[in-house]
Amino acid sequence: MQIGFDAKRAFTNTSGLGNYSRFVLAALLEQFPQNKYFLYTTRQNEIFKNFVPANPQVQVVEPAGFYRLLPDVWRLGGLASSVKNLKLDIFHGLSNELPFFLNQTKVRQVVTIHDLIYLRFPELYKTHDRIIYNAKFKAACQAADKIIAISRQTQQDLMQFYGIAPEKTEVIYQDCNPIFHYRAEPAVLQTVKEKYRLPDHFLLSVGTLERRKNHLHFLKSWLKSDLTDTHDVVLIGKKLPYTTQIERFIQENNLTSKVHILPYIPFPELPAIYQLAQVFVYPSLFEGFGIPILEGLNSGVPVVTSTGSCFAEAGGKAALYADPADITELATQLVVASTNQLVRNRMIQAGYEQAKKFRAERTIPQINQVYETLMGK
Repeated sequence: MQIGFDAKRAFTNTSGLGNYSRFVLAALLEQFPQNKYFLYTTRQNEIFKNFVPANPQVQVVEPAGFYRLLPDVWRLGGLASSVKNLKLDIFHGLSNELPFFLNQTKVRQVVTIHDLIYLRFPELYKTHDRIIYNAKFKAACQAADKIIAISRQTQQDLMQFYGIAPEKTEVIYQDCNPIFHYRAEPAVLQTVKEKYRLPDHFLLSVGTLERRKNHLHFLKSWLKSDLTDTHDVVLIGKKLPYTTQIERFIQENNLTSKVHILPYIPFPELPAIYQLAQVFVYPSLFEGFGIPILEGLNSGVPVVTSTGSCFAEAGGKAALYADPADITELATQLVVASTNQLVRNRMIQAGYEQAKKFRAERTIPQINQVYETLMGK
């Protein structure tokens, strides 16, 4: 098969959508090398230029001619002529979007929808952003021959908000980056600990510092739990305006020496920080999936996350759960995961087993099967 991808996020995005795109593309190439892959992108960031090794089965397609001046217009629909000329069998939009005008070609269309959070929590988004997201996502769902939902929660949201028939969707999970599958050497752990001046015992939370991620609730629960004397908190994530509320709470409660908000962490060092933590805490209000949960499970650290949304899909029976609006309940779970060694041991072992369910050898063949089914194979 000749398969094209909207790979802009793979080449430019350091977070969720980029990680998913790179995961899918690298794993497809490894497991199904007989296919030919065309990666469409408006540009390539230096750090991601070689995420797929040079291979005759892979061709990066960038705007040419007039479209070099208008790369975003090319991505929106101008690339349809290239899809037609290359006689692609499948075009897969990896990040919620599909180019316009593909219906003028013979290509079968697939789109991955990650979440519809902007519809569930509209107050968290600017009006113009919601309008743009809704137009793009809805158009992609209507144009697609098949929709891949990254969780059952997202599949349910597609049915509820867009009226998508369940048979048009396929739930296919993703894994975290394989770098989290391996234990860091003791020397690496010590180097990372010293570099970032990490405390001996800490609770870790990774995610953009925004209201939906619920960090302030986490800090209030930690304070209520009385773990402040024994366990610090380490937060890793891009700072958004919500960070001001977090920092104000820290100062008002004299926690400056106990809460560590780290700067940008080079991705290869992130697994070591997970492995140094006593507990990974993911108190988010809502997600399309929960890749950081898988990162925690793979790292051999007990995971405490939220009830509802998709979190149990990722954490299964390996994690502990708390209502994301209940400070006391989260405080209780933090204490259990931090101090009860029997529970900790069970969670760690169960976490390794749960994480295996999302390995690429299980999920990527499902994506390739979607392609083959559309091609009548």
